This record gives sequence, structure tokens and C-alpha cells, in this order.
Amino acid sequence: MSYCRDEGKDKVIFVTEEDHATPSSVTLSEDDEEELEGLIKENGEINWDCPCLQGMAYGPCGEQFKAAFSCFHYSEADPKGSDCIPQFRDMQECFMRYPEIYGKDDELDEDDSINMKLEAENTNDGQENTTLFEEIDRSLVSVNSPDANSTSS
Repeated sequence: MSYCRDEGKDKVIFVTEEDHATPSSVTLSEDDEEELEGLIKENGEINWDCPCLQGMAYGPCGEQFKAAFSCFHYSEADPKGSDCIPQFRDMQECFMRYPEIYGKDDELDEDDSINMKLEAENTNDGQENTTLFEEIDRSLVSVNSPDANSTSS
């Protein structure tokens, strides 16, 4: 006699030889849902609708964000993104115009903040500006890798 029992998160199914003697009548339905895409689509384009971007591509600084992120993603410079300083600067300046949306450093006024960031760009070839995008890029590569789509029981 076949039966089923739950053991924690697993379901254990016991079947008899008779159950295995006849072909299964179970049919699996085709998934009607589109396969979820990660940050990078199969064609190599950036998926601006990816939830991982948290809507940054569509806010008041969306165009600046897209320009900076695209530049960084496709950058072949060493260090990666160092050729994107103007785009990062534009994005950063836009973020400062909308502190209620993007936040603002309470200890610094806008001019001090811009000056400090420009000094940092000049002293480290823009590496500080690319840190955020490097982290996003690294974390999202795993979302798009085949291993990330496999599940274990």
C-alpha cells in the first residue's frame, strides 16, 4: 500500500511494486509564466526592470543612473569603471538634488560633499565611485549564473 508522510520540509512517498508496474499518468503543465530575468538579459542587455535595481532606473535621476551603470557594466578599463567618472559625477550630483529620495549626509553641506568626492576621484582614479557598482555587479552575476537557478531539497 502506498502512502505519503511529511518529515519537516520534505515529503516522503512510499510506493509498492504494483505502483511501479504501470506507467505514470501524471502530466506536468507547461509554465505559462515568462522565465524571470536577472540583471542581464540573455541578449546581453541590462534589464532595467530587475527588482535588484530597486527602481533606480526610473526615479528623478534614472537617466543619470542608467548612464553610469551602463558605462560601468560595459567598461573594459582597468580598474573597471575608471573611465566612467563623468557619468558617476552626474549621477551623484543628481542624487544630491533629491535628498528626500536618495538620502543626504547630515554632517556635510552639499558643496563640502561635492568637493570631497571630487578630491577622492582625483586621488584614486575614481575607484570610490565604482565600489557600489562593483558590489551590485558581483552580487547580480550570481543571479544570472546557471548554478543560481538550481534548487536543492
